[in-house]
Amino acid sequence: MPYSLYHHNTFGIHATCDGFAEYHSQEECLQLAEQLRQSQQAWLPIGRGSNLLFVAPHYAGYIVHNAIKGIECMEESNDEVVVRIGGGEIWDNVVEHCVEQGWYGLENLSLIPGEVGAAAVQNIGAYGEEVGIHIVRVEGVYVLPEVKAATIERDACQYAYRSSIFKHDLKDVFLVTHVWLRLSKNFVPKLTHKAIVSRLAGKGITPQEVTATELRRSIIEIRQEKLPDPEVTGNAGSFFMNPVVPEALADSIRAQYPDLPCYPCPSDTEEGYVKIPAAWLIEKCGWKGKSLGPAGVNPLQPLVLTNNGTATGADIVALANAIQHDVKQKFSIELHPEVRYIS
Repeated sequence: MPYSLYHHNTFGIHATCDGFAEYHSQEECLQLAEQLRQSQQAWLPIGRGSNLLFVAPHYAGYIVHNAIKGIECMEESNDEVVVRIGGGEIWDNVVEHCVEQGWYGLENLSLIPGEVGAAAVQNIGAYGEEVGIHIVRVEGVYVLPEVKAATIERDACQYAYRSSIFKHDLKDVFLVTHVWLRLSKNFVPKLTHKAIVSRLAGKGITPQEVTATELRRSIIEIRQEKLPDPEVTGNAGSFFMNPVVPEALADSIRAQYPDLPCYPCPSDTEEGYVKIPAAWLIEKCGWKGKSLGPAGVNPLQPLVLTNNGTATGADIVALANAIQHDVKQKFSIELHPEVRYIS
């Protein structure tokens, strides 16, 4: 009997799969990996389903979920700690815990939906911060070509903007079990985004006075004001990646649109490139607050595509394609989905 995925994707898409499996320890993961290898069926690892879109009404394979919990301090010095976290931990619960313990570096990633394992796969980021910067290693289990436990050190994780080896070479090959993070005991706020500074100023807090708790609280407030609650309106958060373009192209756009916002590129990107907010491009193309059938663009944050109640995965894709077409026509920029399409 098909297994419903309605509660396993934040878009609220009514899709099904052949079966659902969960592992609560590395031992269970090894056993499951052997079953998957022998069955030769398709399988898909997910967290909370906050960064994927079921395009087809049925996924012909098994959905696999990491349910490993636990936060353990493995190393500690006067200045930093290294913590080992179960991939099934809720990401924001981990950020909250770390701030309470006086372990800093994750504050700007507050309230990002999903789980720790998926965060390491996706290299989640927000407000000038990326989780890959803090990752020491990722533990997991190979399903193919043979079942074995393995540890992938950070340098081998190939972290880049919203990317990692787990999304490419190890996609559909490796199951994450635990993630190790290196965090600081010395709080240094990252205030590169105007929205954060403005929010703090509105509270009468200067950059020199801000605490980690207040920074986290302010970021949560900003996200809650801009992003719809998936429990109310189906969505996967930011749908598109912010495009990285040559400075020359940005300059040509700025000649017509002086308000064009640009940001420095990730450290691993070549010089001569800048990052443009996809939300700005989408709004300039007139899509903010608009709908295409039962799929819509959020009126507060146009980077968020929504299920307005009865949308299928195909409806969301149709809207995404229309937006990509218009941005390409108007700005000669290709938008790429951050959300993974599952057929």
